[in-house]
Amino acid sequence: MKKAEKFYYSSDTSPRKCSVASNSTNSPQDECFKMKKHSERCLHIMEQYLYNQQLTDVVLVAGKTRIPAHRLVLSANCEYFAAMFTNTLRETLQNEIELKEVNGDALWILILYFYTGTIDLMEDNIETLLATASLLQLDYVVKACCQFLIKQLDPSNCLGIRKFADIHGCSNLLKTANTYSNDHFMEVIKHQEFLLLSAEDVATLLQSDDLNVTSEESVFNALLRWLEHDPKNRKQEASNLLTFVKLPLLSPAFLTDHVENNEMFQEQRNTQILIMEALKYHLLPERRPMLQSNRTRPRKATVGQLLAVGGMNVNKCATTIDVFSLRKNTWKTLTNMIGQRLQFGAAVVEKKLVVAGGRDGLKTLNLVECFDFEKKTWSLLPHMATPRHGLGVAVLEGPLYAVGGHDGWSFLNTVERWDPTSHQWTYVSPMCYQRSTVGVAVLNDKLYAVGGRDNSCCLSSVECYDPHSNKWTSCAPMSRRRGGVGVGVMNGCLYALGGHDAPLINPHNIFDCVERYDPKTDTWTTVAPMSSARDTIGVCVLGDKLLAVGGYDGQQYLSLVEAYDPILNEWTQITPLNSGRAGPCVVIKNTFIS
Repeated sequence: MKKAEKFYYSSDTSPRKCSVASNSTNSPQDECFKMKKHSERCLHIMEQYLYNQQLTDVVLVAGKTRIPAHRLVLSANCEYFAAMFTNTLRETLQNEIELKEVNGDALWILILYFYTGTIDLMEDNIETLLATASLLQLDYVVKACCQFLIKQLDPSNCLGIRKFADIHGCSNLLKTANTYSNDHFMEVIKHQEFLLLSAEDVATLLQSDDLNVTSEESVFNALLRWLEHDPKNRKQEASNLLTFVKLPLLSPAFLTDHVENNEMFQEQRNTQILIMEALKYHLLPERRPMLQSNRTRPRKATVGQLLAVGGMNVNKCATTIDVFSLRKNTWKTLTNMIGQRLQFGAAVVEKKLVVAGGRDGLKTLNLVECFDFEKKTWSLLPHMATPRHGLGVAVLEGPLYAVGGHDGWSFLNTVERWDPTSHQWTYVSPMCYQRSTVGVAVLNDKLYAVGGRDNSCCLSSVECYDPHSNKWTSCAPMSRRRGGVGVGVMNGCLYALGGHDAPLINPHNIFDCVERYDPKTDTWTTVAPMSSARDTIGVCVLGDKLLAVGGYDGQQYLSLVEAYDPILNEWTQITPLNSGRAGPCVVIKNTFIS
């Protein structure tokens, strides 16, 4: 039998000063003698007495196993035995004590540990050892066993270890095994442990929003695999377990072909209700705000990852591109831009990051660069016709639009469009107003330009562009003028966040207020304000929340990140940026970034 790991008991063994009774009669020749390794020597002798069954005064009985031992050693090492032998319990006077539901082999290993301070932890004894140590309240041993099991975690055993940890109340092991199961979900479901789970345990696994999956289809297919392992006995569980699959997030075609027409789910009323709920979500997008539920909330791994690209920081220019993973709840640096640039635009086009325009501190740029996520390399794209900083960019029906800005001499109303197929920039119809630091977003297949500033003041005006008619149309203005406004789209509405009204040097002219535009009624309404007034915020949607990233509050660059819940109409702070920055371009990368 191969030993996997040896556990050594350790405690505070720092040397203590040997004191002689202090009184006025002590002579200078008085001294203290201390035997080296005295306690180890005594325990070694006691161990020999144990093996020889000498001076033993109690017999522990676990099943067919009988273990003569010394009450003093048992009590000194274990509070469970100390309470048994030093109180008025009947076991105090008994020569034999039966320990029910205790494994005899594990008990013998723990008794030896009392005398030696060491335990050989092995795969074939670890679970019975942990269970017995937990019963005897041996916290050091329980912790050592848990650490051993954590090291053994793999996709084939993590579900069993998770269940074991839950039964025995090992919170850290349970948390670690649960995280491991979620992280490796796609490998876990290939193993026998998954197929042998109870329906209750399958429900516990599938309802987690932390599953590391690329799409909700993977979760449905995992459920189907479990059901088909024993269809006769499990079909009755199909309808209930289907509630833990987020059906509204599956495509209508997948719902029809793989859910509705699957015999495992047919003739079950609850299944039909779930399918109808999902189809309504697709057929009535304007009603989605009223159809929100846990099943419409995407799992964290499927929402993509947020990129915070560049911006202004205490060093004047941030060149890093940082990535936020909602599932891991962490920021990390992905790469750096080629050079310094501020007030540029960025968007993901055909699974690549395109960075356009800006200024390098000396001049305004028409430079356009592209980062390939797979190759992790930068390349140049054809330049824009016009240098621009303070521009807004967005992708509409494939092409990338560069809207407004400032060319270093004047404010711009011109708009250029990049066609990723022809690799050419062309002008489209100009806006009605010149706009720099403009908020740009796409809503209902139209391009919106919100606020910004011209050569005289900040703007409250809003206009939208229809690519099919090549025309800009005025919309209802915001309630206030906003330069440096952050703009995002969620649930069929446009949101305008923060910004400033000149002069920017006055912090009172920076806003925390947020407005929402409904294109059906062409009206703006005020919603809950952010926790902090700020300008030049990065805005995007991640999952079912609208995120406000970074910004400038008139005195400092902020690392603050807040998430807006449109159902609750409230903002919640989430993991901040690694460092403060204003004007970051924030975009969503839908596939996983390693």
